[in-house]
Amino acid sequence: MCESATDAVHPRFFKKREIHVKGFKIALIQLAVGPDKAKNVASAVSEIHKAKDKGAQLVALPECFNSPYGTKYFDEYAEEVPSGATCRALSKAAAEAGVCVVGGTVPERCGDKLYNTCTVWDGSGKLLAQHRKMHLFDIDIPNKITFKESEVLSAGDQITTFEYQGVKIGIGICYDLRFPEMAHLMAKQGCSLLVYPGAFNMTTGPKHWELLARARANDEQLWVALVSPARDPDAGYVAWGHSALVDPWANLVAHLDHRPDTLVADLDLSLVEEVRKQIPIRVQRRTDIYDTIHKK
Repeated sequence: MCESATDAVHPRFFKKREIHVKGFKIALIQLAVGPDKAKNVASAVSEIHKAKDKGAQLVALPECFNSPYGTKYFDEYAEEVPSGATCRALSKAAAEAGVCVVGGTVPERCGDKLYNTCTVWDGSGKLLAQHRKMHLFDIDIPNKITFKESEVLSAGDQITTFEYQGVKIGIGICYDLRFPEMAHLMAKQGCSLLVYPGAFNMTTGPKHWELLARARANDEQLWVALVSPARDPDAGYVAWGHSALVDPWANLVAHLDHRPDTLVADLDLSLVEEVRKQIPIRVQRRTDIYDTIHKK
């Protein structure tokens, strides 16, 4: 199946990785990713079950968790969605663990096109949503990094939100994080949490990874979760790591370093309305002068 299942209608820094407050418990899994696809997927499935044992209701994986990240790998590792082996493994893991799985991303093959695609599975293993990366990572920083996803990948064209256990959640992938309009449209659709599987690099990661997460949380007064692969200094593309969680006050609540690990946290969703009530920018926007609209 190549059709998009998009929009399936849907205080401070703590050193501890488990945050014991009321809310919706999530797990962000910072996986080590290597060239063996089967090993990558088996590791992800194992960590999903471990996260369930820690009480997680939603488990999120990183960008390109089943393959190395790089334009030369996308065609080789690509699978159809949702019929490919990786999707089948995620569906089964979600059902067996009884959790929602935000399946990071996989290279998706659809006809003669390739996409960088996130799939979302509910606690019964049903496909809830499918997001194709909308903004392709094409950058050129002299003497630092040059990367052009558009040489191989096609861009998605849908805003993706879904609902799980009464929580509206939006999905973006890595470079999508840089575009506030996209986050605003997901917030307008009622999202309390945005999840971004991503793989920022050693140039942009230290500069912008946390900054952008806090900016999106501050802009839209909601929770933002970033999920990165662990850092492999021997890889062709070296990920920054530092998976992170930011609250609606734009506080970095918790984060990992660069090594394989899992961040488990309980989201106090009442903070969303608390912030929005105290700083009511949503009703103060001058939509008589400017607005952000969904053209689809």
